[in-house]
Amino acid sequence: MKQMKIFPKTFLYTLGLMLFIVGIAHLLLYLFTKPEWLVISISPQDNQYFNASLNVADYVTQAVLCALPLSLICCVVISIACSFVFSRKITVPIKQMGAVTEQMAQIEKDAACKIDSKDEIGMLAENINHLYRSLLSAMESLEAEKRRVSESERSKADFLRAASHELKTPVTALNATLENMILGVGKYKDYDTYLPECREMTGQLGDMIHDILETSKAGMCAENETAIEVDLSKLLFSLCEPYALIARAKGVIFRLELPNSFQRVLPPQMFRKAVSNILANAVAYTEPGGRVLAFFDGHDFLIENECIPIPEESLRHIFEPFYRPDFARDWDKGGNGLGLYIVDTLLKAMDISYSFCPMEEPQGMRFIIHM
Repeated sequence: MKQMKIFPKTFLYTLGLMLFIVGIAHLLLYLFTKPEWLVISISPQDNQYFNASLNVADYVTQAVLCALPLSLICCVVISIACSFVFSRKITVPIKQMGAVTEQMAQIEKDAACKIDSKDEIGMLAENINHLYRSLLSAMESLEAEKRRVSESERSKADFLRAASHELKTPVTALNATLENMILGVGKYKDYDTYLPECREMTGQLGDMIHDILETSKAGMCAENETAIEVDLSKLLFSLCEPYALIARAKGVIFRLELPNSFQRVLPPQMFRKAVSNILANAVAYTEPGGRVLAFFDGHDFLIENECIPIPEESLRHIFEPFYRPDFARDWDKGGNGLGLYIVDTLLKAMDISYSFCPMEEPQGMRFIIHM
């Protein structure tokens, strides 16, 4: 069944109402012209014998009946015009809102109801606009969350693949060494030499597994730890103290320059772990006689160390898990390649931006945490 549109429905309803009022008005006007109401009596006060009455009912009735058709036609025309204007005034904004909501259903971002009045229709248009803006905002948030989860899942998969590949090499080497020792092949008969090597490889594997587990917990720490207001000056002073001792034992100059107080709202344990990894790398890669400097520059916390700058090509991959530059592939100097990956994971979880770039004078590397 085809439904009637709102404009003709409103027009017919309004026109019918106005015609009904016009009909009632003219009927009452006709009824008010009864003959007995229109008798005029004349009796002057000075003349007791003069008394007359004038009946104008016929004349009034005839005049009303002559004017009634023309009045009725004028009233009908005026009713039609008024009904049309009123119906259009009411239905046009509703039709416009209907067209706009169709655009909103197609998720057109620039769709918006036009607000021409402050009455209920204007309030309805404003509420629709507000609801649509809230819907777009929620959709953008969901899309961003979807991308974040997708990136997180992809990052976890990449990390697992990298961890499996990284563990495969030492496990294979250890297995080959033990098998040769069991079979007594060549130099592997010397158990006193190769058993300590096997023990050292198992220790390296244990350390790697521990670091992998710690790295996998970084994401959970980001979700579980609550951000609180922290005095970074006190936190960094206590954090840098053990690294200053390690640097002194290594012959590296360690300088720490902090303001009296620097307040910031963040998860303290996550921040400590991130900065700890940066300081550990800075001290480890600085040669004896070099310097490590940690200080604030405005709202930025900088850690600089004198070393051979990392090439641009290596910098592109330096935050990938298990990545070690070509000049640091051995375990003693290159580590396991998880330190900066943990830093990247934790700082991103805290929504703190950073940069890692080489220095020209003196030569070295500079890590900047934008607080």
